[in-house]
Order: sequence, then C-alpha cells, then structure tokens
Amino acid sequence: MSPRSISILGVTGSIGQSTLDVIEELRGQGAELDIEAVTAGGNLELLAATCRRLRPKFAAVAEPGQLGAAREALAGLGVEVGAGPSALEEAGARPAGWVMSAIVGAAGLQPTMAAVRRGATVALANKECLVCAGPLFIEAAKRHGARLLPVDSEHNAIFQVLTHPDRVEKLTLTASGGPFRTSSREAMAAATPDQACAHPRWSMGRKISVDSATLMNKGLELIEASYLFGFPSKKIEILVHPESVVHSFVHYLDGSVLGQLGSPDMRIPIGYALTWPDRAHLSTARLDLAKVGALTFEAPDTGKFPALLLARAALDTGAAATTALSAANEVAVEAFLGGRIGFLDICRIVEESMSVLEGSGAASIAKSPTSFDEVAVVDQAARGAARRIAGSLAAA
Repeated sequence: MSPRSISILGVTGSIGQSTLDVIEELRGQGAELDIEAVTAGGNLELLAATCRRLRPKFAAVAEPGQLGAAREALAGLGVEVGAGPSALEEAGARPAGWVMSAIVGAAGLQPTMAAVRRGATVALANKECLVCAGPLFIEAAKRHGARLLPVDSEHNAIFQVLTHPDRVEKLTLTASGGPFRTSSREAMAAATPDQACAHPRWSMGRKISVDSATLMNKGLELIEASYLFGFPSKKIEILVHPESVVHSFVHYLDGSVLGQLGSPDMRIPIGYALTWPDRAHLSTARLDLAKVGALTFEAPDTGKFPALLLARAALDTGAAATTALSAANEVAVEAFLGGRIGFLDICRIVEESMSVLEGSGAASIAKSPTSFDEVAVVDQAARGAARRIAGSLAAA
C-alpha cells in the first residue's frame, strides 16, 4: 500500500487497540504508516504504552484536568500533548490523510467533524456521528470532499457487497442476539453489569457491550445504515444470527442475495478500511465453515428487546429523534453500569425521555436540526430528561 498518515481518535478503546494491531502488522510487511495524532479517555497508562509503540506527533486526553498527568506519562517520547475537547478537535484537524473515528459516544462528533471539514478519509467506528447528526454529517462530508468508510462489521459488510445501489430491494443487518438472547425477562431484570458485558462473540468496551445486550446497538446500526447508504427504514431489516459469521446481506431486485462472511474479528473491517480499495494480508483467524457446522437465523424478539422498536420509530420520526434516542441511551447505560438502575430500566428511560421531548419547544424531536448547535440542544435536553427519569427510578 502507498505511504499514509494516520490519526486514531479513541486509541485506548477496543477499536483503537485493534487498529494499532493492524498498523503494526502492516508495518511489519513494509507499509509506510506515519502516526499524526491519537486521543484517549482517562487511561494514561495505556496511552503511554500505545505512544511508545506508535510514536505519534500529538496526543490528546479528554479531560482538561489531566493535562499535567498526561505530560508526565508521555515525557521523553517527543509527543506534543493536549487536553480537553479543544485538544480532541485538534487531533481530528491535524493533517492525517486517514482518520479512525473510534471515540465512544457523542464526544466523538466534533473531533470527527474536524477531520471531515478538511476532506480526510474517515474510518467511521463512532455510531453517534450518524445517529446524532446523520443528515448534517453526511452533507458536510459531501461538501468538504471527505470519504466515509464504515468500520462497524455490519456496515463494512454492506459496503463490500453494495455493487449496484439502485438495484437493491433491501438490506439485512445481522445481530448475534447478545448475552440474553435465550434469557427470560425475569432473568434480564436481575442482570448485573458484568453479565450484560459478557458478549458471547465479540470483545468490546462496556458501553457498547450493554448496547449489544439490549439490542440497542443494532437499533443504532439500523439508523446508521439508513443515513450512510440512503435507504429508508422499511428497506432495512434485522436478523438474529448467533454465530456472527454472516455480517450483513444485500438483497437485489433479481433475487440475488450477497453477504459478507468472516470470523468475528474487528481487525478484518479495520484492515479493509485502512487498505481500501486494496486488500492486505492479515493474520486474522480464517473462517472454517466445516468447523462452524451450521448457520442459524431467527427474527428478533421485540417484546424482549424493545430497543429495536424504539430505534426504528426514532428513525421514522426524524433526525432530532435519533439524536435524542442516542443521548438518552448513553445516560441510561451509564446509570446501569453505575448500579443505579436495573437492566430493563435502560429502554424504559429511553422511551420516557423521547416522550418528554416529543413536543418540547426548541428540543422537540418532531423537528429536524438544521445546525450542529441545534443538535447539541436536543442532545442536552434528552440527557437532562434521562437523568431525571433515572434519578426517580434509582430513588424508588
């Protein structure tokens, strides 16, 4: 592959560390990959270890108060250090041709937009860029000449087989079903954070793991797919596939169905996004279908997993509703991981928050935001509603 300058937004998360693995493997094959910038949350020890391996020019941490500690942790590495939201945006704005957007949550929107505004190629692993600000984000990418390459395994799969977009009948996103696929509602009500994070197939961060357990993750991916590929909700279906071998299907008008298969390893879609339009040799596990034995599929149980219905309703309502859905879900998941609410309360909080905002003036989910400032208004209103509802449930 040709020489490439890279920034990784969210380098200490699971996607960021998998990206690091791919970079090191490609470097071992002779690829010239220069690291411009990296960002991290609060894990300074892992950030320092990563900087020793990658040798970036610039590193940013999310919390302004950690600037001194970050400088101390990275001393002697020749890395310029920044802290706070402005430093995260600087990381996105620095001159890397390829940017991995892997910051979890709405905090990743502005740093990713900084990369979009300078026309970078953005490998998109942050769901909230599309879920929170889909139409505005897509329009900005077109206006600035940025290229968006999906990294989520499902969207990356569609990207690989979407050869004739004007001849598509529908898309199918597959879902593993998460750790509670066969559990009763009673068992789910008593679920602990550790149980919710024990994903049967994928190794992910705790927030995304909980989203997978509620199937909200798949609901967010439904919204992403609609904005990213330009298909309405009615042309996108969800299918539970516990083996996580087929990552998505594209159904064409002639009856052909194309799917992308592979082992459940995020290095595969990351490697594809990094080397696209080429393909690199990676040491990922090869898919052995004889060993897998059988591939099973089933319709999702929306009674047990109402997050899918909430996400589809938000998508059908409009961009403000998807913003509110994502924001309320972030708050609810944080409350669950903190032990303040039960697992089934997550979707209840999201649904009630959406109801509160249905006709609430400037933050109403009935109106589509026309600017990123308006997105922020809806986001903050949804977070406020979710915190109040979560607080009431915790006090009950």
